[in-house]
This record gives sequence, C-alpha cells and structure tokens, in this order.
Amino acid sequence: MRMRSSLVRFASRALLAGPAFAALLAAQTPGDCHALRRRGKLGEAQRCYQALSVRRGPADRAEGLWGLRRYEEANDQFRQAVAAQPKDPGLRVRWGRLFLERFNKEEAANVFQEALQIDANHPGALLGLALLAAESFEQKAVEFAEKALQHDPKLLEARELLARLALEENNTAKATEEALRALEISSEGLDAMALLATIDLLVGRRDTEWLPKIFWVNPAYGEAYAIAARFFVLNRRYEEGIEMYRKAVELSPDLWHAHSELGVNLMRLAIEDQARKHLELAYQNGHRDAATVNTLRLMDSYRNFETHRTSRTAVRLHKKESRLLRPYFEEELRRAITALERKYQMRLERPVQLEIYPDHEDFAVRTMGMPGLGALGVTFGHVVAMDSPSAREPGTFHWASTLWHELSHVFTLAATSHCVPRWFTEGMAVFEETQVSPEWGDRLDPPVIEALAGKKLLPVEQLDRGFVRPAYPAQVVVSYYQAGKTCEFIAETWGFEQLLEMLKSFAARTTAETLETVLRLKPEEFDTRFFAWLEERTKDTVRNFDDWKKRMKNLTALARSAQHDQVIAEGRAARDLFPEYVEEHSAYELIAEAYLAKGDKSAAEAELNRYMKAGGRSPETLKKLAALLAERGAARDAALVLDRLNYIYPNDEDLHRRLGDLWMKGGEGGRAVREYSAVLAMQPQDVATSHFNLARAFRQAGQMDQAEEHLFLALEAAPGYRAAQQMLLELSGGQTKE
Repeated sequence: MRMRSSLVRFASRALLAGPAFAALLAAQTPGDCHALRRRGKLGEAQRCYQALSVRRGPADRAEGLWGLRRYEEANDQFRQAVAAQPKDPGLRVRWGRLFLERFNKEEAANVFQEALQIDANHPGALLGLALLAAESFEQKAVEFAEKALQHDPKLLEARELLARLALEENNTAKATEEALRALEISSEGLDAMALLATIDLLVGRRDTEWLPKIFWVNPAYGEAYAIAARFFVLNRRYEEGIEMYRKAVELSPDLWHAHSELGVNLMRLAIEDQARKHLELAYQNGHRDAATVNTLRLMDSYRNFETHRTSRTAVRLHKKESRLLRPYFEEELRRAITALERKYQMRLERPVQLEIYPDHEDFAVRTMGMPGLGALGVTFGHVVAMDSPSAREPGTFHWASTLWHELSHVFTLAATSHCVPRWFTEGMAVFEETQVSPEWGDRLDPPVIEALAGKKLLPVEQLDRGFVRPAYPAQVVVSYYQAGKTCEFIAETWGFEQLLEMLKSFAARTTAETLETVLRLKPEEFDTRFFAWLEERTKDTVRNFDDWKKRMKNLTALARSAQHDQVIAEGRAARDLFPEYVEEHSAYELIAEAYLAKGDKSAAEAELNRYMKAGGRSPETLKKLAALLAERGAARDAALVLDRLNYIYPNDEDLHRRLGDLWMKGGEGGRAVREYSAVLAMQPQDVATSHFNLARAFRQAGQMDQAEEHLFLALEAAPGYRAAQQMLLELSGGQTKE
C-alpha cells in the first residue's frame, strides 16, 4: 500500500512538469525507458527510470535505479529479484550486465554462468560472456557472440560486437559486413553506424554519411565519437583519438568513460594537467574503473620521480635510482636516436620522453587496455614507457634491447602518421634489436618452435590478428617472432631500402597494396616465399625439438649426479640440436660447470663465450666468464663481458666495482669513472673507498679537480685514510698519474 501511494505522489508531482509526462505514462517498461535514452530523449528517459524505480517489482526497480545511476541500490534490487525468481536466466543476465558496467568482471562472469546453468543456450548470457572476453581481447569473444546469434539471430548487440571485433583486427571488409547485417536487424543500430563511421574516419573520409544518420536518431550520442576514438587509439593514432574523445565529451558531457579514456590518452602523450582534469572528473562522478583509479595513483606517484630534459630528450626516473641509471639510459637514448634518424632518413620533430618504472605495476598502468603489447615497453608517439631493470629478475630483461625496440616504433609511427600496420611496426622493432647486436633481441624459443611445427603462423594479411586477439596462449609471442623474421626476410631478399619504401607506402596503403606496389608480389605469393625461407632456417631445430627435450632432461639428471664427462658429451649434443636456447640451466652452462669441476678452465671459458655470443644473459654466468678471462690476464676482454651486464642488469654494486677495477687496469680511466660513480649512486657501505676509487679514475682520466674533490670526500668519510692522504699530496705536488 505504501509503495502504491509513493508512486501516486511521484506521478502527481511529475504531472506538474507538463505535456512531456505523457510520454512517461506510455513508457513504463525498462525497454521503453532504454528506447527513450537511445533516441537522446534524456529528460523523458530520466522520468521514465524514476517511475520504474518506485514500482512494486524489484526487477523493475533495479532497472530504474540503474538508469538513474544509483548502482548500489540497483544491485540490491537485482539480488531481491533473483531471490524471488531463481529460475529466470534473464534476470541474472541483466544483473551481470550491471556488474560488467560497474567494473566487476568476476561477479559478471559468475552470474552469466549461473544463467547458462538454467538455460545453456541463453543468448543474453552468451553475449555477456562475449563482452567479457572482448575486454581482454580473447578469441572466445567471437565464439560466444556467434553462438549467441545462433540462438537469437535478431540479437543486435551481438552482431554489433562481431563488427567491432573484426575492426579490432583491421578486417574492415568483415567489420563492414557485420555492421550492415546489424542494421538489417535495426535501422537504428547506433553502434553499427558508429563502426561504419569509424571505418570511414580511419581512412580520412571525414564527410562520412553515417554520423548524420546517427545524430538524426540521437542528437546527443557522444558514444559515436568515443567508439571512433577507441579505434584510433588501438591503431596508435593517439592524437586523432584524443580529438574524437574531446568531441564525445563535448556532445555528451556526462559520458564519464570517455572522460576517463580521454584522460588516459592525454597522459600517454604527457599532457598531464589536462589528463588529470578529465580523470578526476570521471572519478568524482563514479567512474572508478581500474584505468581511472590506477592512472590517478600513478600520476600522484610522479612526485617521487625526476625528469632530466635536453633539447631532444626527457628522461623520467624514480628518485631512488635516478643517479645510477641516468648516465646509461641517456647515453643509449641519444645513441639510438642518432642512429635511427640516419637509418630512417628523417629527423624527429619532437623530443622523445622516456619513462622508466621500477615498479612493474606502474608500468602496467601505462599499457592498460592495449592489445598485443609486450610486457617490457610501450610507445605512445613520442613518449616511451618501460620497465626499469630493477622491476625484473636479473638476467630476464635486456633494457637496452627494449629501448631500441620502442625507439623504432617512434620512427615508424612518425614516418607513417601512425598509419603503419601493427605487424610491420612490431616486425621492424624486433628486427632493429638484433641489428644493434646479434646478441640482443629475443631468441627462437620453445613456444615458437611448437607453433612452427604445428604450422600455426598466420598469412601476412592476417598477422595483425595474432597481436590483437590470440587464438592460443603463445600467439602474441609467436606473432612478434614472425613479424621480426618477415622484416629480416625482406631486408635479406630485397635490401633494407625496400623496408623503407614499404614504410612510406604504409602511410596511405594496406598490407596487400604495399606488397604489390613495393615488392611486386601478391600477399599469397609473399607468404609462399617467406614460409619457405623461414622453414629452411628453422627446420633442423623444429625437427630435433622432441629429441632436445629428452636430452635436456637426461642432461639435468647427469649434472645432478656430477657425471662430468657424460654431461659434456650429452650437453654438446643437446646444445647443437637447439643452439639458440640460452635460458636458465642451458646446455652451455651445464657444460661449463662440468669443465670447471674437471679443472679445465680454458674449455669452460670457451663454452661460456659461446653462451654469451648466443645471447645468454645470466649475470652470474657472465661474471664467471669475466673472472676466467681476468684470471688469465685478459682484463679488457673481461671488462667487455661485464660491460654487457650494464645493458641487462646495472643495479649491481659488485658489477660496477669489478668493472671499474678492470677499466683502471686497462688504463681506461674515463670508463672507470662511470662505473665507480655508479657504485656511489648505490649508496655503498664503504663510502670512503668508493670516493677514493672514483678519485683514482678521475686522476687517470686527467681530471684533477674532480679527483681532488673526491679525495676530500673520502677523507671527510674517513679522516685517517692513508691512501687518500698520499694521493692528495701527490696531486698537490703536480703528479698526474698513479
């Protein structure tokens, strides 16, 4: 009785609003309210939802409260509705969609699955799972959407989702087909029209017919621009994406997810004041998804960072490791920019901003919502973000290789106005890593071998799909490998100049058009030649892979039982079956350990040298090689081995001290200065000795003022330090060498 009275009182007050309430009286179902909102009649929709929110049934109340954005109350009403009607799968689907909208994927998945337990073929539940999978760029998204349409061919949202998924893979023909099929279901399919408009906008057709059609249905549908913006961002066209997000929030100021995405992308381009404004606006209005919350937290953490700027670079480092890492990163960044400008025959118009994160979770925030990105670095136009070496286990990360990889993206994106296909920019980046040094870059690894054996590589026209929506767990890794080898094949067969010609072509042409224009090959012909080339180079390793696995298992057992001669024999056989394998417990390392146990240091050194040349990165293993070299008097060779570790894991005080000593022994004081400076940057326990060593290095390098300064600092830390006192006397007497 009280509920009916409330509704009468609400209706009486609403009638005072005038004629517009007539629409409200006729629109008392959730579907009617949704239709009003979909057509941009927002005031009428609001009143409709208000009416629903005070209805007797909890299901209607839930829909009304949801429409009013009173999410917690809507959730409570859905719980009551499901309790009252436990066999209704549709109620669970709607509840799941609320969870999905409010960033609770786990609960959404649970209630969608509950709905399927009631009705195994419920289209709405299948669509819900498809939407969940789509957020993570999973192949299952396509499978669930297609299954939903099998059971309800008129399910507009499922057809629109298939169009979106196809466009994410840059399959514009498929996306267009699916969007047009959606419009056959409903001529007012706004998202279908938005996707068709996006296809036009991506190729520069700003006068697309589809935007006017959208706004005829709903003049306030800012989501159309937000959809387009998302695809510009997925294609790494960040500035155009930002432009579209601005249009979205201008048209629909309360489109909070668009404010958030605008903020995230402004932040990606280092436009941080504006980014914070939009992120905080979204947050204050209840849009508190992971991207919004974590990006704001990351921006708050910037007070713990410092940025070092030059006319061409800006390097942002955490204060706790800035002194240590800055010299290495700045030098490598300058070297990469200079080399790539010469190689790509272009000069960057903007400074490159490089951000290095010691906390991998901070770096992960930078990549949130982006498909197919490596877990080590990411490029947003002229802004590069990457893990610090300290964010990774020693030996698992070659930061300099990653830096060159990401810098390559800066050039390929700039050269094509960000229109380069994903496979080509990733392929060029992988290719460039190994051009700096054959020891850099990723090696052929077991997941790639298994993909080669299973003929799982994609045709070049479909290669983008391997980055965006992998069909099996290792497909992203396999796609990086394939893309890199594709560029290597082109460079080897036609020359690097043709890679540059392809890069220029991609500014305006598709993969198929570029292959035909530059290489005079149809995609199918290119695939045939490439796969034959790749098979010739990998067939022995692929053929021997199972044998290698058996031998490695046996080798490990032999090593445990200290059967050194057998380890050497079996290890050589395993090594030669798969020479690129340099991960933990590689055959190289086990063979070297066996030689050392037998006292054959020369043979151990030779094996460790093979390991290094094959791309081995274990700091402890490379230190063993350096120690063997130093022991037999090859100080410079030992130093060059340890210097490689500066590009792998420089957060190692012992490394810098040993390397400084070796450079000093070889008379290379300038190089020793950098290493002893790194020791001091790591706040060593023995401060006096560290300053004294740096003074020695400066003295050898002929920089007497700096040598004196560090001698005074050594004596300040240890006033009785006799060696420092003696050197200070020598410098005062004009002696310039140790």
